[in-house]
Amino acid sequence: MGDHPRQFFAAVGRIASEIDIAAIERLAGELAALRERGGRLFLLGVGGSAGNCSHAVNDFRKLCGIEAYSPIDNVSELTARTNDEGWDTVFAGWLEVSRLADKDALLIFSVGGGDAERGVSVNLIRAIDLARKRGAKVFGVVGRASGYTATHGDEVVVIPPVDPDKVTPLSEGMQAVVWHCLVSHPALQMCATKW
Repeated sequence: MGDHPRQFFAAVGRIASEIDIAAIERLAGELAALRERGGRLFLLGVGGSAGNCSHAVNDFRKLCGIEAYSPIDNVSELTARTNDEGWDTVFAGWLEVSRLADKDALLIFSVGGGDAERGVSVNLIRAIDLARKRGAKVFGVVGRASGYTATHGDEVVVIPPVDPDKVTPLSEGMQAVVWHCLVSHPALQMCATKW
């Protein structure tokens, strides 16, 4: 039992040394371009990744001056859409009302990124398809290179799968590290943090 923390943080260290720094740098450039063109950033995720979306919306808005939103933050609309239309279309329906356009982008936080064949995270897949149809960019921070987000995105950071038994906690934890790297990036950060 006492060896778990050591193994977990060793995996975190491996991810930190193996993650594609160039992909993070490219994503920072894409987000700076999004802000420059007056586009909006829509953050999507389910489960723990949904919670990360809420926090990241705050950081992108407050620290970077990027107009950012997440359907996760409106639980009444989210649950009404789920009840009336189904979970699979909940994000696409929200994005349609938000008038997702070609100057906008999605930022998807997900462990798997969606799997059309297995019917996993179909709500993310339909949102990606809508973004493609509207000419919006698709970004992501995911734990699987084979998922729908990674294979259909414009710029996607894949968390290296260093421990197959801990893909979910490591992916969701590293999402926070990646977005904090982005919001503190000199090309993006406009306002200083308090501490």
